[in-house]
Amino acid sequence: MCSQLVLRRFALKPILCYNIFMEKNNIRITDDGEINFFENVDSDLFIEKTMPYMELMMKYGCALKEITTKFEVLNSEFSLLYNRNPIESIKTRLKRPRSIMAKLAKHGIPVTVQNIRENVFDVAGARIICSFPHDIYSLVEMLKKQDDITVLKVKDYISNPKPNGYRSLHLIVEIPIFLSDRKENVVVEVQLRTIAMDFWASLEHKLKYKKNTDTPEEIVDELRECADEIGRLDLKMQEIHKRIENL
Repeated sequence: MCSQLVLRRFALKPILCYNIFMEKNNIRITDDGEINFFENVDSDLFIEKTMPYMELMMKYGCALKEITTKFEVLNSEFSLLYNRNPIESIKTRLKRPRSIMAKLAKHGIPVTVQNIRENVFDVAGARIICSFPHDIYSLVEMLKKQDDITVLKVKDYISNPKPNGYRSLHLIVEIPIFLSDRKENVVVEVQLRTIAMDFWASLEHKLKYKKNTDTPEEIVDELRECADEIGRLDLKMQEIHKRIENL
């Protein structure tokens, strides 16, 4: 067994609860540029403790590839049939270990691989940016018809915006991934927004959370008004698009 384990800084990112692991095993860290030196680490134990989490994250990553492919196929078919693409862009992300831990801790749930699978439904997230609101609903209906996907939950914040003005359609879906010896179903959160909705949500996040203080009520009201204006603009642009299509 190795008495010393050397890992580059980026290798720490996939490790869930590594602080707890280090504390329990009396590990001291000294920082030397881009390299961390773990003294007195049992490397077999380190791998044993972290491998289940890394395997889980690998599965979530594979599920994101599967859901991305499904939307890309729908986009290509839509382009062929209607001579336009409803999807402007697709973004994916895996939730960071610290965020996963915080979400479980908030509900008093111990951090285990099983608890992550059973209680955190947005570890894998895909954001689909569309041209118009009706594109979002069309894509959702197309996705629901696919027999290998199970839609577990739908939250429509477009028809019913959040109090702060946030608009988006959220799906929690279960999608199969095919491993070397088995098939597993993995949960993915899908958010569908228009370009305008994404513009507002991105800037609202930066503006509101830049300082770690409560946002004044007048600013909250102004941001909500901006969201409402963007919602009206979305519908107006959609109507213009329909008129152009009918020329």
